[in-house]
Amino acid sequence: MSVTAFDTHRFIQTLRRANLSEEQAEAIAEAFREAIGEEIVTKDDLRAEIESAKGDLIKWIAGLLLAQAVLVSALVKLL
Repeated sequence: MSVTAFDTHRFIQTLRRANLSEEQAEAIAEAFREAIGEEIVTKDDLRAEIESAKGDLIKWIAGLLLAQAVLVSALVKLL
């Protein structure tokens, strides 16, 4: 996962220049800092998960095809 640097002081100054009160600016900065502090998924993370899911899906399909072939062979021998 990637880490994002966040300058809280600069963010608060920007909000203050937009005529927000000190309390509002600090509250927004805190909420924003908490939001970006959570796990952020990057495109590379998503690609890795998709590749993993593709591999799992291929294994399932191959297993089902093999099971189907065995079942058909067994039924042909019975008839």
